[in-house]
Amino acid sequence: MADGGRRQQRAFIGSFTAAGGLGVLTAAVDPGSGALTVLSAVDGVPDPSYLALSADRDMLYAVSETADGAVAAFRVHGDKPELTGPPVPVGGSGPTHLGLFAGHVLTANYGSGSVTAVPVRPGGGLASAASSVLQHTGSGPHTPRQQGPHAHQVQSDPSGRWAVSVDLGTDSVRVCALDGGTLTLHREIALRPGSGPRHLVFHPRGEHAYVLNELAPTVTVCRWDTAEGSLRPVGETPVLSGVPDGDAYPSGIVVSPDGRFVWTATRGQDVLSVLTPDAVGEGLRLVATVPCGGTWPRALAIDPSGRFLYAANERSGDVTWFAVDPDTGVPRRGGSVQAPAASCVVFG
Repeated sequence: MADGGRRQQRAFIGSFTAAGGLGVLTAAVDPGSGALTVLSAVDGVPDPSYLALSADRDMLYAVSETADGAVAAFRVHGDKPELTGPPVPVGGSGPTHLGLFAGHVLTANYGSGSVTAVPVRPGGGLASAASSVLQHTGSGPHTPRQQGPHAHQVQSDPSGRWAVSVDLGTDSVRVCALDGGTLTLHREIALRPGSGPRHLVFHPRGEHAYVLNELAPTVTVCRWDTAEGSLRPVGETPVLSGVPDGDAYPSGIVVSPDGRFVWTATRGQDVLSVLTPDAVGEGLRLVATVPCGGTWPRALAIDPSGRFLYAANERSGDVTWFAVDPDTGVPRRGGSVQAPAASCVVFG
């Protein structure tokens, strides 16, 4: 706690323990510079590659991105999160992402191509078993990456009414409901074949969503209809200028709190891209690309103030922070902190 009982801002960093990561790292955040200082590491969960915080910031949830697949809950007090119990199996392999929705933790299971719901108990801990596993079906034209479904992300829509999952293997976004602990498919929206959608972010106004495509380095702009629970693609914008030289696998996407900027990360090219939405949010313009400050940026994060951008660079083993130009959105490198096999950053 900070002076006066106020909680100091912390960043939590996920990592791949199988690649030398230290588990879940906790770092202090300097409010003036955005700099991170690692305070602790907890290694009780194998490969905690993606993290999510409860709304009250008292609980931290982590996937265990392993063949068996699990999710774990940590209580956040002081500078070292504490496990509330053993990881809970998700009934799917390789969970890569998770989100909180309607009293449950949802995981996107890349290996098995499914989404799992695990109930959250009073106090924030997890039930001992999943309540539902929704299996995706389908494939895409890009072999071998799209021979079957690969759920890569799941989250709530801005209204909290729908769960939205992104599937790289089937070139689609699924909108689901959760009734009595059971996930049911409401609608599946097809994106361009072979695009390989990976992650989605909603514009702060809640009327549009931006889908980052891993297999074609682009962002698909979609209209979001809350009442209908539906996305409608309206355009697609490259995140790189010209034809990339070598590998180009977009990984992370974030939008600024005021909705003026969208940033993406691309592995292989090891760059961050700055895009600006038009006045109605249906068009994007590529403004600039800058080095990510490391190698293989797996995820991006923006701090709650919108002033600092963070790249979790998996292969160089660090998290780099950038000050965001308030007029152009172009990030300027501020520094980095060592975080072996870093995979994501969230703020509490």
